[in-house]
Amino acid sequence: MSPRRNVPRRKGARKQYGDDEESFIARITGGERRETGPDGEWVLRRISGAAAIKHYRCPGCHQEIPPGMPHVVAWPSHSKGDDRRHWHSSCWDRRAHRSVRHPRR
Repeated sequence: MSPRRNVPRRKGARKQYGDDEESFIARITGGERRETGPDGEWVLRRISGAAAIKHYRCPGCHQEIPPGMPHVVAWPSHSKGDDRRHWHSSCWDRRAHRSVRHPRR
């Protein structure tokens, strides 16, 4: 078996994904999916560790998500992505079983 190539096999293969950042992230993460829970309908995108390049604050536990950590980005399905929030994967999975906590001031 040959090793995987790091370059496209045919000329113009990169065009199928597009050159913008959203297309690149969707390709790395596997795209978006919809999820319905007791808190409504959400659009969900799983972010791999390779695609996580910034610090974020998880709304579930109010702890930092460091660069390189796989996590979930979710937003209400009725919005156009303006309300995106980055969650730890475990916090997202347990969000329906937890009461709302506010950060200490």
